[in-house]
Amino acid sequence: MTTAQTLFTIAVIAAGTMLTRFLPFWLFPKDRPTPPLIGYLSRVLPCAVTGLLVVYCLKDVSLLRAPYGLPELLAVAVTAGLHIWKKNTLLSVGAGTLLYMALVQVVFS
Repeated sequence: MTTAQTLFTIAVIAAGTMLTRFLPFWLFPKDRPTPPLIGYLSRVLPCAVTGLLVVYCLKDVSLLRAPYGLPELLAVAVTAGLHIWKKNTLLSVGAGTLLYMALVQVVFS
């Protein structure tokens, strides 16, 4: 890319990023109540996205070939158990990820 194209690309990316950051504050100012649909979406979307990510992560697990989904099952169990116990998303996701990577890189390699 030329210098002009690079600068234009950076400017468009910056403008798009700023628009996505500022648009909610312009559409829903503090002095007006939040529309009921937005309140509903803020309650249900985190669970829906989490479920979607879990399904996406487990879609290629083979229960018929070694290691029979054991690394995934153990990592999901540790993640869920830690989250139920400590209620700390960063801790549970981080520990589950570290355990999964250790299992597939060292134990089941």
